[in-house]
Amino acid sequence: MSEFSRIVDIRHLPTSAQQLSATSPECEALARRFNLVAVDRLEAELILRPDGRSVRAEGRFSAEIIQSCAVSGEDLPVRIAEPIVLRFVPEGADPAPDDEVELTSDQCDEIEMTGSQIDLGEAVAQSLALAIDPYATGPGASEARQRAGLLGEGENGPFAALAALKKTK
Repeated sequence: MSEFSRIVDIRHLPTSAQQLSATSPECEALARRFNLVAVDRLEAELILRPDGRSVRAEGRFSAEIIQSCAVSGEDLPVRIAEPIVLRFVPEGADPAPDDEVELTSDQCDEIEMTGSQIDLGEAVAQSLALAIDPYATGPGASEARQRAGLLGEGENGPFAALAALKKTK
């Protein structure tokens, strides 16, 4: 079971927008799952519409997280607010291992569903995971690079080598 589960039966789709909000224990569990310092808030508003045998979910999600700076390790507060468009499709046959699969942009946001239930919370949690920048850096990143003897942005590559030659003249 997901850390943030919100099950909806597609046989009885709600007509109003679905408001999802993670509880404190759910936020703590999501922080552990995504290796974050904290998830302070995760909310979404989704409208569900039937789309043939599929269900389309559209809306927005927002989150406040604290992640570690990729360079210094310091706590880095991040706000995320993004649109979300998902399509829950009936479970289909898996392609054979040697079959070539080509995805279109319309298929990239598809989630297979088994039976008549979809988990909106898990879909939002996965959207959050995709929105997290794994290489986010904070204000202390440059100083941490210097202390570690690492070159900063623009200080490496062919033009940096030319600049170093220019300094020696």
